[in-house]
Amino acid sequence: MTCREIQDRFVDYLTGDADPGTRREVQAHVAACGACREELESMTLAWTKLGVLPELKPGPELRTRFYSMLESYKELRSASDAPAPGRTRRAFRLAAWWPRLPALQMAVSASLLMVGLLAGALLRPGPGGASQIARLEAEVHDMRQQVSLSLLERASSSDRLSGLSFASSVRDPNPRTLEALLRTLDEDPNTNVRLAAVDALYLFRDSPGVREGLVRSLSLQTSPVVQVALINLLADIKEARAVEALKTLVENKELAPEVRRKAEWGLKNIV
Repeated sequence: MTCREIQDRFVDYLTGDADPGTRREVQAHVAACGACREELESMTLAWTKLGVLPELKPGPELRTRFYSMLESYKELRSASDAPAPGRTRRAFRLAAWWPRLPALQMAVSASLLMVGLLAGALLRPGPGGASQIARLEAEVHDMRQQVSLSLLERASSSDRLSGLSFASSVRDPNPRTLEALLRTLDEDPNTNVRLAAVDALYLFRDSPGVREGLVRSLSLQTSPVVQVALINLLADIKEARAVEALKTLVENKELAPEVRRKAEWGLKNIV
């Protein structure tokens, strides 16, 4: 294959979607071609960094403009609608903004319930108010984990990414949630979802079983970008139990060269 043909296969190679024959061809070519090897290493680094970029959030000015436009649209829509009883029209507008996904409906309901009950507790302070608020917060915390688990089981990769986002907002995940995150890292067919699972598990690196699961997962991954992300994580947390797994990667001659070099780097940073 020419350099152009090999480079056209880099994306499938990095995501783990390339068939074994293509993987061998890419590895053989980059071993002999310095230019393609540098290109592949640059792509691997860029892809890994994209996976850990923080989520951009709109500023208050953008929110203000958005809600202003939304109110204007709603007024125009109301003016153009046929006359209807006020209660029916209000119900229609609420239904239009109600999420269709059952898991998100649960999340919105839990949030509204929490706001309402907390407001009631603050407006009517009394004995046991603090314990009631703590209990309500614990219930919403559990609800958030249930929503995360529900989303992680869905067929859509965007839904599973949302589930990982929900899980990342949990302060103290229960064993079932941690197990689901590790299973997503090990088994999810989507590379971006597995990368997001690496980021989520980094937040819970000190929770029971997580470090062991991260070390075990390193030997299961086939995507170079996920392998590199895991090596970065394990080196960052100085996980000594990863040494043997990293040595195995270094000795694997069929492994992508950039992953072997990253494994060597990981060994130096852990030991």
